[in-house]
Amino acid sequence: MKKSIIRAASGKSYLVPFILVSLLYLLWGCAHGLLDVLNKHFQGAFEMSKAQSGFIQFSTYIAYFIMALPAGGIMRRFGYKKGIVAGLLVFSIGSFAFIPAAFVHTPLPFLAALFVIACGLCIIETGAHPYATSLGPADGAAQRINIAAAFNGLGWIVGPLIGGMLIFGAREGDNMALAKPYIVVGGAVLLVTLFFIFVKMPEIASGAADDDTPAPADEPSGSIWRHRNLVLAIIAQFLYVGAQTGIFSFFINYVTELDHTISNLQASRLLGFGGMGLFLIGRLGSGFIMNRVEPARFLACFAGLAAVCMALVILSAGKVSLYALYASFFFMSTMFPTIFALGVRGLGAHTKKASSYIVMGVAGGAVMPILMGLAGEKNMALGFMLPLAAFIYITYFGFSQRNTRSR
Repeated sequence: MKKSIIRAASGKSYLVPFILVSLLYLLWGCAHGLLDVLNKHFQGAFEMSKAQSGFIQFSTYIAYFIMALPAGGIMRRFGYKKGIVAGLLVFSIGSFAFIPAAFVHTPLPFLAALFVIACGLCIIETGAHPYATSLGPADGAAQRINIAAAFNGLGWIVGPLIGGMLIFGAREGDNMALAKPYIVVGGAVLLVTLFFIFVKMPEIASGAADDDTPAPADEPSGSIWRHRNLVLAIIAQFLYVGAQTGIFSFFINYVTELDHTISNLQASRLLGFGGMGLFLIGRLGSGFIMNRVEPARFLACFAGLAAVCMALVILSAGKVSLYALYASFFFMSTMFPTIFALGVRGLGAHTKKASSYIVMGVAGGAVMPILMGLAGEKNMALGFMLPLAAFIYITYFGFSQRNTRSR
């Protein structure tokens, strides 16, 4: 990573704050990765249909819709550091709530705990995304957030591996196995919280790319809804998170249906090492490729290729479809951070509020898994028609960026 992208105009380094922010991406990636294991496990443990198991994602992502605006208010009132600390504490409370939930043989306490976790994640993400884009010069914002998001990709690998080992590897009927990975995550969250409390973190002014750069003269005034690009970004983020969540959630279902010799535990390992491994590689590489390729064009290209992958997945053509499913993880890797960076571009003092609305778009993850479960109840491949439509729109969004203006 070039030092210039995490250094203020005055020469002050933002390396330590950037590392701590990147750890946040790792933690919530792990939390989301665990959901994909829970989705398949709940179908068996609580005799849920595919659509019903989608309520695992619903209980998580609906929290983003509910908490997005309050989270933005927390950031504006208390600043990035205190806001992130508050989010981490809520995250840890939800994680440890899995312990009492394990003593009740019903999914409802687990869903409630996931909702609390997601409320904390929403607060963290509302602060972390604009913080990552602000820790350095404006022209490095998309690259910076993609590098930070690479840690999120690592968390997506760790989550399914830990969850698969502790949950699928446990004896049948052992609900405490559901709590064990969350106890580990909760402990890690508390440790990172201590770092945030005791390490000096700069409070970045929202009207600038870094604390030494003034807000641009043509910064939009009045309502942020006059900024057409923000509206397009919110829709794109809603569809992207829905597509990503659905693909991740039903990966194990799709793979075990495509090849009946693959067990749930083996499929969780394929998800962790295969799909999430490519997801991580994509995020690591995209942050550096954006030095040479304009982010909007890069996004359009990857979204178009992801749409092709979904078409092949729907065909259920053996290994070709399986490899296409793997490849889609690579092409999805850059979408969330790039859509976010493009959505807040040029908003200046409106950045924190706009961040709240884009994070609210994450509610797409609450809707699409349920719809995919309904469409794929008898044949999981049919459920992937929804991500196909989402990637087609995101391709349009990427191409629309070249001439987007505030209106």
